Amino acid sequence: MKKNNHRTGCLKVIPLGGMSEIGKNMTAFEYGNDMVIVDVGMAFAEENMPGVDCVIQDYSYVRNNINKLRGIILTHGHEDHIGALPYFLREFQCPVYGGKLTVELVRHKLSDKGVPLRGILLQAMKNGDTVQLGKSFDIEFIRVNHSIADSYAIALRTPVGTVIHSGDFKVDYTPINGKVMDLQRFGEYGKEGVLLFMCESTNIEKDGFTPSEMQVGESFQKIFQNAEKRIIVATFSSHVHRMQQIFTAAEKYNRHVALSGRSMVTVFNVANSLGYISMKDDTLIDISDIDKYEDNEIVILTTGSQAEPMSALSRMAFASHKSVEITEGDTVIISAHPIPGNEKPIYKVINELFRRGAKVIYESLAEVHVSGHAYKNEIMLLHSLLKPKYFVPCHGEYRMLYKHAELAAQLGTDPKNIFILENGDILAINDERAKITDSVPAKAVLIDGTGAVSSDDRVFSDRMHLGDDGCVSIAITIDGGTGELACVPSVNSVGFAFGDENEMLRLHKDTAARVMSLLSQGQRKRDKIEAEFASRQFRDKIKGFLYEKTQRKPVIITNTCYVNERY
Repeated sequence: MKKNNHRTGCLKVIPLGGMSEIGKNMTAFEYGNDMVIVDVGMAFAEENMPGVDCVIQDYSYVRNNINKLRGIILTHGHEDHIGALPYFLREFQCPVYGGKLTVELVRHKLSDKGVPLRGILLQAMKNGDTVQLGKSFDIEFIRVNHSIADSYAIALRTPVGTVIHSGDFKVDYTPINGKVMDLQRFGEYGKEGVLLFMCESTNIEKDGFTPSEMQVGESFQKIFQNAEKRIIVATFSSHVHRMQQIFTAAEKYNRHVALSGRSMVTVFNVANSLGYISMKDDTLIDISDIDKYEDNEIVILTTGSQAEPMSALSRMAFASHKSVEITEGDTVIISAHPIPGNEKPIYKVINELFRRGAKVIYESLAEVHVSGHAYKNEIMLLHSLLKPKYFVPCHGEYRMLYKHAELAAQLGTDPKNIFILENGDILAINDERAKITDSVPAKAVLIDGTGAVSSDDRVFSDRMHLGDDGCVSIAITIDGGTGELACVPSVNSVGFAFGDENEMLRLHKDTAARVMSLLSQGQRKRDKIEAEFASRQFRDKIKGFLYEKTQRKPVIITNTCYVNERY
């Protein structure tokens, strides 16, 4: 892109997700009438979001500036970087650029979610490929190593300077596919001058260098050599390099591999179709055929490394899998690090596997997993190569961003040029300076079935309340002829209070009596009864009565019906 010595515009950097959190990564870059977006990922629901399928970004800013949108750039194919695309592309049609595996995973994801592909360009890119988006952005893909194939950092040349977005990366000098990170290209950009560096911060708290993925392969070889019966390996379905190492170890020790779990089968089929899996013709077998082979001839590659309730490994552990039942002597390898918050369900599954007689090997017992995210020394290497004028840490919780900002300052970036952004902040950069100028809507949007709602929607507080204290329903019947109560109110409860059937019947009877007492105060006519019964004050009085009896505050649901109604 030609340099312009009379630039008057500014580059806006607007993170819509991925700041002070792990997941739903999405950043908009805007200059003049052009806007590009890097990644459109999702996050998993938190404990205070019962019933939520996933969490995505607020697209209000994109919606209000849709005429500027020129395309989406994807760093790699993990869910926290591509998982929200079906929701985004259902509303906004624009070109999508990413690595070959990434694009094919997106294509399958859109088809699976019923998003029409017509009008959506999915363009596969490779190391060094460039694309011009609008008049303001010249994009280059720079190969990095990560725990999924076809991962890239992104260079965005803009009228005010070059932005480097690291994506997720590690520096692996012995990668499984033999393609090392293109550090030379980072160095060349550093010599040219980098305006802004945005770098992931996931492992900023860990000193040293991330171990090579090759190390996991060596561990697999040792475990496979000593295993006497079936081997079951649980890992992330997107980890194609890990998948390859399992096939390699299986073939070395004359075992066949069966796949279990929908996402595992999907990613394998995509990776295999692209030539990313090397295996013999007879290595892969169907999961339904495993009983045709001896136990020492079988490896089962499965989902469920995070103990998801309906995952294949969880169903195996709790004897509900249709094809696999854990038996005495099976070796189960959990080749993944627990996502923060998942430790309890993971150890629950591990305990159950041990209870069924399996030998369970997991990260704290053996080197069966290495991170795909750079440790501090690898991050320092990129800072030293790029020497950016401005720096924004990303992809991490706040403490990680803070630690990364400290490191950048130690490495020579002016502290005044380091910005810890929140989702929705607008960082404006021109020839003279950079500053946070404004903010845009960036609250989390929760996907609940087919609906999308705000994170502060009352329905979620109601669900939490229901989970804590249960529900009491009260129904009254009004005589349409006299306008008075036709019978004693009906009271029922669900998940409310402990006690035997007789105790609950007494509590319901006492509650019904209290309802009668409240509705009998004053004139007992239809309009008065209806108004009182439907009021918040009435529900609060009943809630207070129940709290005196049980020390619990259930959700109160009221319902009115009529008899002898005149039409």
